[in-house]
Amino acid sequence: MADKQKTLVIFGAAGTTGAAAVACARDRGFAVRAVEHEWPADAPDGDDVTHHSADVMDDDLAPLIDGADAVISAIGLSMSMRTVVDPPPLYTKGTANIVAAMQETAVRRLAVISATFVEDAGAGPLWFRVTAMPALANIYAQMASMEADLARAKDIDWTAARPGWLLDRPFTGDYKVTDEKITPGLLRTRHADLADFLVRCVAEGLHIGETPAIARRESELDESPLALKDELV
Repeated sequence: MADKQKTLVIFGAAGTTGAAAVACARDRGFAVRAVEHEWPADAPDGDDVTHHSADVMDDDLAPLIDGADAVISAIGLSMSMRTVVDPPPLYTKGTANIVAAMQETAVRRLAVISATFVEDAGAGPLWFRVTAMPALANIYAQMASMEADLARAKDIDWTAARPGWLLDRPFTGDYKVTDEKITPGLLRTRHADLADFLVRCVAEGLHIGETPAIARRESELDESPLALKDELV
């Protein structure tokens, strides 16, 4: 008898990392419930991917999670002046709502996105520390609170992946995984590599109860102040 197909719920599935995670999970043979705040009416379901609209901050998520084998949260905030100054509690309240639904439905395995800068505010070159870090301090503080909440959550086998400064480039698979902080001298993490790592964590039972960091060396241009300027505009 063939093994039963496993089901993975992915929140934030329309985002850059989330969409890549959906593709990775499908390639690994998962049935995917792809959840986003609001999908267009013509979002195409397939044999292995179904689309579901939900607000992680306020909706009852238990029906979406019930019967799944694992959950990935790829939720994230868009960069704007409003979210930088006063970010909504997406990482704290949104993740807490996901955890509560998992506890209600007895689904244990969860992988979420945090950031290496939660652990190491001194990561990266000086120009990055004096520009990007102060601007994003409120978001990183919220991620730190999310990690603390996960550490206290009962019956949840969680992983909080800590990427560096995210980069929208094709998948490589040659990323470096380290404990808690990215390797000194590295700065960036590709969305597609992060997605692959999140799916590997839930598929292979890696880094349960841990905060692994992930990054790789990128081009001089992609690690420059010009890249920061272009990506935050």
